[in-house]
Amino acid sequence: MSEKHHIIPVWFFVGVLLLVYGFLIFASGLAEWSYPPETVHLANLHAPVWWGALLFVLGLIYCIKFSPKRKV
Repeated sequence: MSEKHHIIPVWFFVGVLLLVYGFLIFASGLAEWSYPPETVHLANLHAPVWWGALLFVLGLIYCIKFSPKRKV
């Protein structure tokens, strides 16, 4: 009867979501890079690439920091 239950922090799941969304936005930004939309004035800044990379890095930090296998 000495089972230990480990609770996975919600921030780990937030990190996973940021990783997935960041990857998807980054991939769509790279796909858009070759064929930029003509209706957007600042398309040459490639915002999806930068925001996708930022979300991916933040998600990676959250996943590492709040990993369920990490000892506190």
